Amino acid sequence: MKAFFVIAIIALVITGSGSWGGLMFYSLPVMAWAVLGIFALQGLGFIPAFLYQTERYYDLIGSLTYISAIALVLLCSGEVDFRQMLIAFFILIWAARLGSFLFSRIARDGGDSRFDKIKPSALLFFRTWMLQGLWVTVTAGAALAALSSGRSVPLNIVDGIAMALWLSGFAVEVIADRQKRQFRQAHGSDTFITTGLWSLSRHPNYFGEIILWTGIALLTLPVLDGGQYLTLVSPLFVYLLLVRISGIPLLERKANRRWGNDPAYITYRKNTPALVPRLRKRG
Repeated sequence: MKAFFVIAIIALVITGSGSWGGLMFYSLPVMAWAVLGIFALQGLGFIPAFLYQTERYYDLIGSLTYISAIALVLLCSGEVDFRQMLIAFFILIWAARLGSFLFSRIARDGGDSRFDKIKPSALLFFRTWMLQGLWVTVTAGAALAALSSGRSVPLNIVDGIAMALWLSGFAVEVIADRQKRQFRQAHGSDTFITTGLWSLSRHPNYFGEIILWTGIALLTLPVLDGGQYLTLVSPLFVYLLLVRISGIPLLERKANRRWGNDPAYITYRKNTPALVPRLRKRG
């Protein structure tokens, strides 16, 4: 139960800070409607997933939650300016691409072994869905706050930097995912990829993810105010989640179990950064 308490506290903090001075809809902040919708979708997704003991739609619903939250905020906020449309467009494109990619991957693989010990327990499986709701809330927090702020600020040169960050991060993530998928199709899952972007970083897709959310946070900055600045924790949260908690640590442990005694993998691991690509000549 402690995990649910922590989830609730963090969600309330992000909701409260993101609602600071923002628009209202039927006596409730638009930001609050969005967060309620986020967790409601996770609860609805959990029911059939538990009954049928499947995780097949977990990632897809996660991406659809981003799309639904953005759509709800735009609907409740009324008129939006170009900055807000740009923020919404970036997140919708990212969510649609990632959701379709992850869904096609799990459909091809037939499942995700991470859920094997979780699915039988209603409490543990439900917690996983609530954690996904928290992931959406914190990651998209700055964007949701900006879209519901009711403030309009013309784009400037800093916003150009923000857009460049998003575009470059999105491109890195898409290219890295495609390169790994093509490698797996050609060589199977019994070997590790060391080509393309993966020759520069062991996890270039995660690097792209962090960069694109940094771009979105920077794009939201001019229309945030007061407590809303707390939602700028978004890219830091993405970094901690991918680098310290569930992303790289899990994959690195899995890779070490499979190839930890392989000299080629030892050399690859030694010469290739875990996250930030290092441009170098290949020896």
